[in-house]
Amino acid sequence: MNVATARLGARALNRALLSRQYLLRRLDLPEREVVEHLVGMHAQIPVGPYIGLWSRLAGYRPDRLSTMVTNRELVRTALMRSTIHLVTPDDCMTLRPLVQQVLDRDLYTNSSHAAVVKGLDLDEVVAAGLALLDEQPRTPADLGRALHERWPDRKPDTLAYAVRNLSALVQIPPRGTWGGTSRTIHASATTWLDRPVDPAPSVETMIRRYLAAFGPASVNDVQAWCGLTKLNEVVGRIRSSLRVYLDDNGKELFDVPEGELPDADAPAPPRYLPEFDNVLLSHANRERIIPDGLSFAEWCRRYGLMMTVRGGVLRGNLLIGGLLNGIWRIDKEKKSYTLVVEPFTKVSKKDLTALEKDGHALLEFAFPKAESRAVQVLPSR
Repeated sequence: MNVATARLGARALNRALLSRQYLLRRLDLPEREVVEHLVGMHAQIPVGPYIGLWSRLAGYRPDRLSTMVTNRELVRTALMRSTIHLVTPDDCMTLRPLVQQVLDRDLYTNSSHAAVVKGLDLDEVVAAGLALLDEQPRTPADLGRALHERWPDRKPDTLAYAVRNLSALVQIPPRGTWGGTSRTIHASATTWLDRPVDPAPSVETMIRRYLAAFGPASVNDVQAWCGLTKLNEVVGRIRSSLRVYLDDNGKELFDVPEGELPDADAPAPPRYLPEFDNVLLSHANRERIIPDGLSFAEWCRRYGLMMTVRGGVLRGNLLIGGLLNGIWRIDKEKKSYTLVVEPFTKVSKKDLTALEKDGHALLEFAFPKAESRAVQVLPSR
């Protein structure tokens, strides 16, 4: 049985996380390889993966990801924590059955839907829903209305939500393309990707992949990321193949043997992140990435934010000193765009220069045809 070999403080865990998330320095890697390494990218807001990849890759342009989504090389689907993720087709069909109990729980405990699905033959609803989607992809509203004709005593939105949660669906283009519509249109994943769901996926492999991208991490951290529970036994089965550390509180942290542990004093340049990025959402103990170990929701409440900043044509969160220490938004006036940066901590002269330089690059990335662009860094709160 492996025993802990060393203690890792929050700073060491921060640099390990940033390194494995490709946020210490930009890399020259294929988009698909990055999305796969990260075990998918949070995509509840369609523009999120574009900003996330721009923050991680050198010379990145949005049209490449748009093409991959259009060509079905990457897909948007409900996975970890029942939220929309951008993943490879392989991961769509492998991860979905592993997190099915998370989507079950979401449906059966959801305040809008739990009471409505009681006593309903959900297998029959799903079969009918998939048949309708195979006729043609449909919006949730269209799918719900069609199912409501057969089950007139049930709410249309609940019928559509049941199909979404109990079967593998994907959100198809133009949603998820750069500048594409925000309208959600669902298709069956097996039909869209022309492949079956993995009949024998490995939760052990999923955990190892999580550790490679987010570790070292505790069992609670793994569970916070994927939404599954009772993973102690699974981790116990693979414990002998993992490294084991302790955090500052003496809690066990697990890691893959090849997991990189950079110097805790490695420089961490500022990074513009999308509104939601899994680097902020994937640990039970978030001390390594959010000041004071707050949850993302708690952090938003601390600064009076409604799940990040309001307004702007684009907006997101800001890493300063390796931690979530600010927000940003892009305001538009005619064909002029201003990036407004609001730090919540004191910014060094070096970081201020980096924020301004990267900010101009972000504006050029997002709005290459703008007549003028400006970066405004506000005084720290």
